[in-house]
Amino acid sequence: MPVKDAGEKLHAGKAEIKRVNAGMMEEGIVRKTAELFGVLSDPTRVKMIIALSKAELCVGDLAHIVGASDSAVSHQLRTLRNMGLVDYRREGKQAFYSLQDKHLKRILEQSIDHVREGLGSS
Repeated sequence: MPVKDAGEKLHAGKAEIKRVNAGMMEEGIVRKTAELFGVLSDPTRVKMIIALSKAELCVGDLAHIVGASDSAVSHQLRTLRNMGLVDYRREGKQAFYSLQDKHLKRILEQSIDHVREGLGSS
């Protein structure tokens, strides 16, 4: 339950606050959503997700595309895999990565559109 400061006044009525509270998400969903945006806060991971939205790629391909070392890309891929955002398949000694979560592509596209629109209005 929210803590109210002694001098704080509520601007919305109690019914409105009750309605808003009823529509709030479960804490677990809020936390996972914040984790997702945390993953998207790294430019290298964003580049990797964009690349993987276009093709299935190996670590070396991704490293070349995003301009990072193989070990840095592997580390970022581990983060993305742990979040359930990318999947991989093995072909001999080679691992090929792809986006597992198709929602992620839409979220990223909408975020990019948002940024582009914001830049246009500056």
